[in-house]
Amino acid sequence: MRLLMLGGTEFVGRAISAAAVARGWQVTVFHRGNHTPPDGVTALHGDRGAAAGLEALAAERAGEWDAVVDTWSGAPSAVRDTARLLAGRAGTYAYVSSRSVYAYPAAYGLDEHGPVVAGSADDTGSEDYATAKRGGELAAVDAFGDRALLIRAGLILGPYENIGRLPWWLGRIARGGPVLAPGPREMALQYVDVRDLAEWTLDALEAGRGGAFNLVSEIGHATMGELLESCVRVTGSDAELRWTAPAEVLAAGIEPWTELPVWLAPGELRDAIYGADVAKALATGLRCRPVGETVADTWSWLRSIGGTAPQRPDRPVVGLPEEKEAAVLG
Repeated sequence: MRLLMLGGTEFVGRAISAAAVARGWQVTVFHRGNHTPPDGVTALHGDRGAAAGLEALAAERAGEWDAVVDTWSGAPSAVRDTARLLAGRAGTYAYVSSRSVYAYPAAYGLDEHGPVVAGSADDTGSEDYATAKRGGELAAVDAFGDRALLIRAGLILGPYENIGRLPWWLGRIARGGPVLAPGPREMALQYVDVRDLAEWTLDALEAGRGGAFNLVSEIGHATMGELLESCVRVTGSDAELRWTAPAEVLAAGIEPWTELPVWLAPGELRDAIYGADVAKALATGLRCRPVGETVADTWSWLRSIGGTAPQRPDRPVVGLPEEKEAAVLG
């Protein structure tokens, strides 16, 4: 397989590129040149946000590909322009979208037929993440039709994470001592390891799949307790998890998801994020590794780079201020 990876140097794109190289695929990575791509790929440089940013892809010598993977999160017009350019030179166009495209509140158990937000492939702005991702979906479908694969991912964890969710928990728990653990301990999570997303995506491209897929684990693949206890185990710290009721966490003015990454209080948002029907993805081969493996491998990677994870500039820094945690624990 000949794969064109748009991006390919950080987190999701890196995982897909590396997995494709491991399969013996011919991988071309198109990126701005700000980060080093995985070994074994051919690199083309360009900035999709610039007027002439696609010149390297437009050149006849750039070639043709069996499949394209696009992780773009900005203005949908960038997806539109790239997809149109490649429509006659690539077989399948996989766009890594998000379950955020579903109209809020997304009902618990919602499958791929649920209502979605409005979006436009011609949108040149990207202030709203959900509408930007929906516009990217429409751009891919407009250019590739049923050859467009829409990967509606949820929470993504694993090595090279540049959002900071699991790295924050690992760093906090590694410091040890009493740790505010937002309850309930048995709260069911739904996420996907970035490497499992990568393998499913490559399998889908080989099979020529198209259409939309919710791509996260089964509901309850892991619990909040299993996630945090895995962090304690792999770091070897003396951390003491102090499970705290949701009402007490909220009463302290702590923001779910941002100040306490991964955690959500009971309600519509939790149902929307941790309640996806993933029967379609499971039926087409999605396999999710144990949470302990994801945590251990993320900790190993984090230590290998000095303990501080990279941070995407377009995403807010996550984590709970020490004084807020101390106030609740005190």
